[in-house]
Amino acid sequence: MKKTALVLSAAACLCAAISAQAADLKFDPDKFETRSIKAGEKEVKFRAYEGIVYVAKPVDSRFQRLNFYVPARYFEDKKDETGKFDASSAPIFLPNSIGGYMPGEPFTPALDKNGKPNAVLTALERGYVVATPGARGRSSKDANGKFSGKASAAIVDLKAAVRYLKFNDAAMAGDANKIISNGTSAGGAMSALLGVSADAPEFEPYLAALGAAKASDEIYAVSAYCPVTNLENADTAYEWMFGAQTKYEKMDFGTLDAAGFNDRSGKLKTVHGELSGEQKELSAALKSAFPAYVNSLNLKDAKGRALILEPNGEGSFKEYLKKTLADSYAAAKSRDKSLLKPEFFTLETQGCTLGYDFKFDDYILSMPRAKAAPAFDGLRLENPENDFFGDADAAAKHFTEFSAKRGGGEIADAKIIKMANAMNYLGNANAAKFYRIRHGTADSDTALAVPLILALGLQNAGKTVDFAAPWGQGHGGDYDLDELFRWIDRVVK
Repeated sequence: MKKTALVLSAAACLCAAISAQAADLKFDPDKFETRSIKAGEKEVKFRAYEGIVYVAKPVDSRFQRLNFYVPARYFEDKKDETGKFDASSAPIFLPNSIGGYMPGEPFTPALDKNGKPNAVLTALERGYVVATPGARGRSSKDANGKFSGKASAAIVDLKAAVRYLKFNDAAMAGDANKIISNGTSAGGAMSALLGVSADAPEFEPYLAALGAAKASDEIYAVSAYCPVTNLENADTAYEWMFGAQTKYEKMDFGTLDAAGFNDRSGKLKTVHGELSGEQKELSAALKSAFPAYVNSLNLKDAKGRALILEPNGEGSFKEYLKKTLADSYAAAKSRDKSLLKPEFFTLETQGCTLGYDFKFDDYILSMPRAKAAPAFDGLRLENPENDFFGDADAAAKHFTEFSAKRGGGEIADAKIIKMANAMNYLGNANAAKFYRIRHGTADSDTALAVPLILALGLQNAGKTVDFAAPWGQGHGGDYDLDELFRWIDRVVK
């Protein structure tokens, strides 16, 4: 009898624990404020549900929370102005605020400094429901002073936010089966990773530890601006692309302080310089390693042609990238005849036809590098990405054998490195189907080769990919919101 009583008691405790979690994570539809913002001639009215903690056991509730916004007209006219959506069918726009792998708080609807609606307000104006999740980052610490936001905390938090939306789908406005993520830079990397790694088993222990809702973290589509991703191969890609340029204008991230960490959250100064002899040697060594990586991916273009590199760095992959740049220039020139002179093109005669060759080296030399060599895995653990791969006790770690061998210091766990790279999940059966990736041609924060490889890898895995490299665009995002939401309108039909 006693044994039976103990078993029943344990079962009752388990049921109580599950019920407690469900109660903690239950959305309250009555806890909102009605607000409005005037955008030009239009007033955007919405319901705001803010400060929702999306896990039952938060480590940092300042960041592990989300804001949820719903167009007010769904509670008045029932449908949006175009008649496309109603309160239950409206897709959910999910923009994250992660930058530099630092922690990010939830976005709010607002006008930018030029009086234009930000992405959240634009989405509401167009009839989308918006969920803006916060997430921990590399400088986050827990109550005991331990680092709590190192890899892979940010992606785990975003997954937990998605699970909260899925768990509460019946009680919340919007269709949680049509979530579209958005992010820029490190946030773009996290947006892409969120899309491809849906329900991957290695994330489960981390989600369970936070008390994440028992639901899927699968999303419908991904928008990623200049994603700083594929970090274990980003150094080789950077030198393959920018190796000919020895001048740089980079942010000074400093070095680790006496306590073992520098959060680098203040205003950073720009350092101008030229690669040293040692850095040039590092650049050459990294550049020579890139072809083997590209060839290991078995990339193909839309017509099934293999994209490869010879040991000298030339080959069909480079020609594909050059054509991407040339097409970007042609598209920009067709929009504005005075935008640029054709300084990166050479007219070529081939029999009776004329062609243009894109002068890749001239293009590279026209802008300074944004980073010295190695660009990401610093030998002295001085880069933001080194911080990202630290752990609870170590402020920073290496994430490539190349820099670990030359600089000394600990290298991050291979599983953690894998969990931060979208390229490792391209074959995931639960991955999102639709992807929109943008990387400006004037962006030297990471090599254009990196998002291009991601786009090709997704395309080769059977995903629908919209990739472009806007001419003259630097490192940044949300600069083409009209185009972004037109794309979303198409894919959510």
